[in-house]
Amino acid sequence: MVQYNFKKMAVVPNRKDFIDIILSRTQRQTPTVVHKGSAISSLRKFYMRKVKCTEQNFRDKLSTIIDEFPRLDDVHPFYGDLLHVLYNKDHYKLALGQVNTARNLIGKISNDYVKLLKYGDSLYRCKCLKVAALGRMCTVVKRIGPSLAYLEQIRQHISRLPSIDPNIRTILICGYPNVGKSSFINKITRADVDVQPYAFTTKSLFVGHTDYKFLRYQVIDTPGILDRPFEDRNVIEMCSITALAHLRAAAVLFFLDISGSCGYSIAQQAALFHSIKSLFMNKPLIIVCNKTDLQPLEGISEEDMKLVMEMKSEAMKTVIGLGGEATSDEGVLLTMSTLTEDGVISVKNAACERLLNQRVDLKMKSQKINDFVNRFHVAMPQPRDQKERPPCIPQSVSEAKAKQAGDKEKRNTEKDLENENGGAGVYSANLKKNYILANDEWKEDVMPEILDGHNVYDFVDPDIVHRLEELKREAEEGDDEFEMDDMELTPEEQKTLVEIRKKKSLLIQQHRMKKSTAESRPTVPRKFDKDRKFTSKRMGRQLSDLGLDPRMAINRARSRSVPRRGRKRERSVDRGDPGFGDAMDMDVDTPNKKLRMISRSRSRSRSRPPTEVVPGEGFKDSSQKSQALRKAKKSVKKRNKDARRGEADRVIPTLKPKHLFSGKRSIGKTQRR
Repeated sequence: MVQYNFKKMAVVPNRKDFIDIILSRTQRQTPTVVHKGSAISSLRKFYMRKVKCTEQNFRDKLSTIIDEFPRLDDVHPFYGDLLHVLYNKDHYKLALGQVNTARNLIGKISNDYVKLLKYGDSLYRCKCLKVAALGRMCTVVKRIGPSLAYLEQIRQHISRLPSIDPNIRTILICGYPNVGKSSFINKITRADVDVQPYAFTTKSLFVGHTDYKFLRYQVIDTPGILDRPFEDRNVIEMCSITALAHLRAAAVLFFLDISGSCGYSIAQQAALFHSIKSLFMNKPLIIVCNKTDLQPLEGISEEDMKLVMEMKSEAMKTVIGLGGEATSDEGVLLTMSTLTEDGVISVKNAACERLLNQRVDLKMKSQKINDFVNRFHVAMPQPRDQKERPPCIPQSVSEAKAKQAGDKEKRNTEKDLENENGGAGVYSANLKKNYILANDEWKEDVMPEILDGHNVYDFVDPDIVHRLEELKREAEEGDDEFEMDDMELTPEEQKTLVEIRKKKSLLIQQHRMKKSTAESRPTVPRKFDKDRKFTSKRMGRQLSDLGLDPRMAINRARSRSVPRRGRKRERSVDRGDPGFGDAMDMDVDTPNKKLRMISRSRSRSRSRPPTEVVPGEGFKDSSQKSQALRKAKKSVKKRNKDARRGEADRVIPTLKPKHLFSGKRSIGKTQRR
């Protein structure tokens, strides 16, 4: 578990915001109204409370800053040196020291002015002492403004550092730049480190995690290191040196680019190895020859092979055996290619195995192992005599097993038949053998798909024979009851029957034509009705033939038609009016003026209440619809309440910050408090 969490550190405000926060908090926490006629003791207590509250707020805020920032002497040496490399230990301590000095000065200022306020003899003098005390405190905070800004930059940077636990199993990857370190960590972990074909793509430490034998391993990708003096190395290289020096529970993978595509020869990489080999002591070390897809290890020159063997001999010294000497050269020199992923998993497994064995050996050699060994006892059974005692199975048990095996006959499945008859692609399962038919010989009969122009499967029915017999019986009975033939009709009846059939077919054709062209067919104006099929006279004749009075319908049609001789269009009676039913039931003509009075204009649409049920909405009545509307409104209330402002929303800046303009105040400027 990570011991240090730098991501929860509070923000360090700048000096202006610092003063505004403290003074506004003091104003909210203390009373702001005092009367001139009050006793002098009340006036002194009022302003002494102001000064003490301000000093306490400053102290709490500065103490939070000092306590949350890590102390270099108390943290792990890895983090101590890493902070020194990144931020310069002297500047860091100086900034925290200035904040601590400011906290002490503010405490002294508060004590001094509280003593002076005890002897204040008037309201004016007490107020002046309070203003002076708060002003001096603010001046102290203004003087440490650069230190506060420096600490805020450190907080922002340190919160972005990876969470590294120095005490768990760790695999360190080091080497020259552009030798394939980041590609390797991307392959074995879920880390996403940027990989580019140029040097120093990785500029800081990156952490990933992998599993081996149900244990979690921490993999750290370090920036590239160049072979130059220690004092000439930059901050990026010093991060790698710090990790190599202080992470004790780690296995080191030194990457070697044998193809030379990184821009550095094997001799230069070997010189770097020998210059930093002191950092590899007491750690499992593995030499990894990468990019074997470009150049195999066997194809390098003899000089380069000699340098590689020297590095291997140095790595053998780190293999911890029982006597402190190298026991095996297995897993010391490995080859792989991150491009083709050849050997990547073997390198990871070898590093994890070496690290695990080393940790077990160290624990076995420690003093704590004696406390545990005394608690364990391994029992080794010893033979008591020379008599043979083979395993014995009772006869009844053997018979029961044999009987049970005989009762259970294995049923051949389709999979077994497939394996016996040539396997997949050769054997074809027979689906007809499980048909349930009256005669088993019918299973293999070929069933036609089309018979007499009909699809046979449309007529497949288990009871088809029975149904055919019923149909035949019904047909015979129907022939006896009723039989109609054209030969029994008279010539006039035959002629009428032909006309009826002709008219019926004509109507069917017209209906089909109208249905097929309904969407694209334009409305034909009345003036193009050459045959005069649709007229009011024809409608009147048809209604008269039916025994109905056509006058009301003719008048209604004329009132809706387009005027031709200057006649005004009459208003129709509204169906919502009470007299609408009476007017329709009346058999007399109603005066046009009266109709206009009791009717309303058709051009004005009526508003419909939201609870009115419209056909097709699926509601039973208006009460059910109103209940559904209430539930819908209630369901979106929480979603609307939880809405957040987005990028496209209108932004109105806060011109009056609440912490400066809220609370009880007397008349005066805000900045004077």
